[in-house]
Amino acid sequence: MRAGISRRAIVQSLALATAATPLLKPGSLFASPFTEAEVAPFRTPYKYGKLVLGPATDANAFDHKSVDDPFVFYHDGQFHMLYIGFDGIGYQTGLAKSSDLMNWQRIACVARRDPNSKYTKYNIALACLLRENTLTGPGTLKKVHGRYLGAWNAYPGAGYEEGAAVIGLAWSDDLLQWELTDPILFPADGAPWEHGGLYRPNLIQENGVYYLYYNAKTDTLPKSEGGGWHEQTGVATSTDLKHWTRYKDNPVLHNGNHESWDARFASNPFVVRNGPIWGMYYFGYDWQGKARELLALAHNPYHFTQVNEILLDVGSPGTVDETFAHKPSTIYHDGKLYHFYCAVSGKWPNETRGISVARSKPW
Repeated sequence: MRAGISRRAIVQSLALATAATPLLKPGSLFASPFTEAEVAPFRTPYKYGKLVLGPATDANAFDHKSVDDPFVFYHDGQFHMLYIGFDGIGYQTGLAKSSDLMNWQRIACVARRDPNSKYTKYNIALACLLRENTLTGPGTLKKVHGRYLGAWNAYPGAGYEEGAAVIGLAWSDDLLQWELTDPILFPADGAPWEHGGLYRPNLIQENGVYYLYYNAKTDTLPKSEGGGWHEQTGVATSTDLKHWTRYKDNPVLHNGNHESWDARFASNPFVVRNGPIWGMYYFGYDWQGKARELLALAHNPYHFTQVNEILLDVGSPGTVDETFAHKPSTIYHDGKLYHFYCAVSGKWPNETRGISVARSKPW
């Protein structure tokens, strides 16, 4: 990737370039095999409208520039959230807790950059943990060999998502101290759709098989193809957490056509089960410069079909998500489905990036 070009930069530049262009609505671009009754349980149309976790006020904190990419779970009688903090150098990973899903208290930075590491010298995003993954389940953590298991990705260069990132696993006894494995997936080992780098992993376990969903990007495209890159989502599987096999027909979630909401990016998968239905929350990024929350469904772990609707759209001017509403994580509590996401307002480099939430029932 050309030096100085990051995901944030390319997304923001396209948004600025197309700000005056009307939204192209896909209409019936996707012929969905799923019924209204199958789609409805995944919806979370009621936005809270405020940040529940924003950038830290301490200028020396690891997350004082921005807060991003939530992963929510239930543990030890409280809700917890992994999130990514940015300090102007790169990503590091924080942990917060809450008793009500609305008021969050920072606990610690639990995954820090390592200046002696080839992979995590500048960035480390502990993006997910292995948890119970039914749509209306409690979201509690699962242990493997008596320990907690997570997955991380890291970008090798200084800055915001600079370089071709890799994915690895992480182990912990207490959620505060993490031991990182060597990378298990490298972009160069995959197909061309992932040669530009690997993004946010999502690890689940079903019937003795571990499924590691992730999105990835192409190399930078020539100007004749619009520049930037495309992002799509694939999956790799393992039964022992040591040997991983990419699905032969990756990506399992493709970009839509030029008018679709995910024409550029189909990214940040978060996979849950609702009975026999596999649901993948993800964000789409289109040629109009909008990043918003979408949904794909499947009858198995591999064949996802985009649902022809926007789950969470960008907000009106002046709202916390007026620029982007993206990067999903859901959890069910007290009869309501909560959908956490990264809310962005303003324009880079003066944007505000934090975590907000929507849910299935009115506030």
